[in-house]
Amino acid sequence: MTSFISDIWDTLAISSAMVALTVVIHFIGLAYLINMIRQREPNGTQLKDHLSKQVFSIILVVFGIFAIHSCEIWIYAAVYYYGLQALPDFETALYYSTVTFVTLGYGDVILPRDWRLVGAIEAANGVILLGWSTAFLITVIGRLRALEHDWLDQRGE
Repeated sequence: MTSFISDIWDTLAISSAMVALTVVIHFIGLAYLINMIRQREPNGTQLKDHLSKQVFSIILVVFGIFAIHSCEIWIYAAVYYYGLQALPDFETALYYSTVTFVTLGYGDVILPRDWRLVGAIEAANGVILLGWSTAFLITVIGRLRALEHDWLDQRGE
C-alpha cells in the first residue's frame, strides 16, 4: 500500500508539473501571437492591403498554434523517453505523445503501468489546450472580420 501511495504521488507530481509547464507555454505562445497580430493591424489604406494582412494574420495564427502544440507534444515525449524512460526510443515517445495529446489513442503503444496515468492526464491536458487554441483562432478571425466591417463603414462615409 505504501508503494502505491508513493507511486501515485510521483505520477501526480510529474503530471501536475507537465500541465503547469504546457499551460504556461501555451499562454506565452498565444500572447506572442496576439502581439504579432497587433503589429499587423490594418492602417486604413487600401482594401487589397487590408485583406492580405487578414490572410497573413490568419495563416500566422494557424501555424503559430501548430508550433505551440508541437512544442508541448515534444516536451511530453522528452519526459516519457528521457525522464521516465518509459518508452524504448524517442520516435516512439513522440508518436505516443502526439496520439495521446490529440486524444486519438490508437493503443498500439502503451506506457508501463507505473506511468500510464501521466498519459491519461496528457490527454486531458491536450483536450483543454486544443480547445483553448480553437477559441483563440475563432476570436482572432472574428476580430479580423470586425476590423473589415469597420474599414468598410469608414469607406462609405
